[in-house]
Amino acid sequence: MRVLISGSSGFIGSALVSHLESTGHDVTRLARSRSGVKESSVFWDPERGELDPANLNGFDAVIHLGGESMTSHRWSQAQKDRIHNSRVNSTELLARAFQTATDPPSVFLCASASGFYGDRGDQVLTEGSEPGNDFLSDSTFAWERATDDIASAGVQVCNLRFGLILGQSGGVLARLLPIFRLGFGGRLASGRQYISWISRRDTVRAIEHILTNDSMSGPVIVSSPNPVTNTEFTSTLGKAVRRPAFFRVPKLALKITQGEVTDVVLASVRMQPSVLTESGFVFDHADLATALAWALNDY
Repeated sequence: MRVLISGSSGFIGSALVSHLESTGHDVTRLARSRSGVKESSVFWDPERGELDPANLNGFDAVIHLGGESMTSHRWSQAQKDRIHNSRVNSTELLARAFQTATDPPSVFLCASASGFYGDRGDQVLTEGSEPGNDFLSDSTFAWERATDDIASAGVQVCNLRFGLILGQSGGVLARLLPIFRLGFGGRLASGRQYISWISRRDTVRAIEHILTNDSMSGPVIVSSPNPVTNTEFTSTLGKAVRRPAFFRVPKLALKITQGEVTDVVLASVRMQPSVLTESGFVFDHADLATALAWALNDY
């Protein structure tokens, strides 16, 4: 397939490009800098709303992975606006390009997130579960709704609700490993909150599976079928690096250092990837210990 990808240099995107090219797909990158545009890339500027619809012609699929990190900065109102706008505005720009291209792609896969659900305790969440009622839930809901016009035009649209993606070379695990290797790791707050996770390898395999499966549409949870509590996660990570994980970070300390981002870090999200598993996808790393053993060698 001829595939156009945004966010191709990111933690997921870089691995996805390598994986798709290795399995025979023809990949072109959406580039934000004109100077960085090469034969294998197409220019766009989502902040300025610049994307020539003609550049979508001839592609079989678009995979949209771009967006401001949720946890890279404390949440001022300006940062919240950046998080929301970077996701919704860029998706709306792609939607307009789909509608006016003369030969648009037939598949659109758009990143989404577990933040759709908010903090849901031990409730088991599937693609049919209702959204939460906080900032991140509202923003993620709007992000998914920005794809509606593409779907109504007959394009196969999937909203990829990613869990916590594990790989040593980036993401949350890259920030946790130095702490745990020094023996300072441990649970956050009560430790009872659920974490829905997936290895980066299974993430890119799942994306290709969805990309080439024309029976899938709408929200798709991209996460292991075995979510764990924060206590289980930190204990398993400590064992993986052969260090104790006895420390505990109180909620108040997180609030002081991280502000409102703490609500994301401590949110309990217990997702089950019903659509993905029912479509026949088989995880390479279905349990956390196996995923971490792989991730520690992921570069």
